[in-house]
Amino acid sequence: MNRTERLYALVEELRAVSPRPRSARWLAERFGVSTRTVERDLNALQQSGVPLYAETGRSGGYVVDKDHTLPPLTLTPAEAAALAVAAHRLSGTPFAADARSALHKVCAVMPQRERQTARELAARIRLDARPAQPSALPHTLCEALSARRLLLLRHADAQGEVGEGTVEPLGFMEGDPWHFVGWCRHNRAVRAFRLDRIREVRVLEEVVEPRAVDLAGLDTSGGGRVSLDDLYGFA
Repeated sequence: MNRTERLYALVEELRAVSPRPRSARWLAERFGVSTRTVERDLNALQQSGVPLYAETGRSGGYVVDKDHTLPPLTLTPAEAAALAVAAHRLSGTPFAADARSALHKVCAVMPQRERQTARELAARIRLDARPAQPSALPHTLCEALSARRLLLLRHADAQGEVGEGTVEPLGFMEGDPWHFVGWCRHNRAVRAFRLDRIREVRVLEEVVEPRAVDLAGLDTSGGGRVSLDDLYGFA
């Protein structure tokens, strides 16, 4: 068993017995490695976002929060490859980092055989290279939108002049480039900010109340827009 397989198996072992703990010594014996190796593996899982915590005491050990992890998924290799292509296409959008994180979580809980087949299929798919590192700003905007936090935003206009103001987050609009939509308190109006012209974002402490604003009026694409929930449904 290589390390990747062991990390996967550790999560599944802890999921199976949750909320009961497993000690590092027990896990080391279970997987035929040293206690130090298991502790390094558990630390790596915690660093990657697995909801893993330690319980102290004689009967203590490590516990994984079953409510915040995924069980093994029955995705087909083609479905997993499709998710990877979709994540790649989100480069430069507000959801690029989250798409990569979600893809890693899904692949980590796929059964080993299907994951290996998906890896072989992915090796045969060629995509346009995107060497540029994505900006962290879109992800920050997305988190502020979810938390309804007021923003201090610096944005350049078409002439390159940079202005600053407080903005209440309202949403995103797909396009080339994408736009961030917010209520500008200075202008007392809805504005659409091009993501590639946003120079700096600072999330403030104030939590704003939702505004009843129809974003359809901002559509300049001519083809109309529909919400993500209307298309795919998150209920």
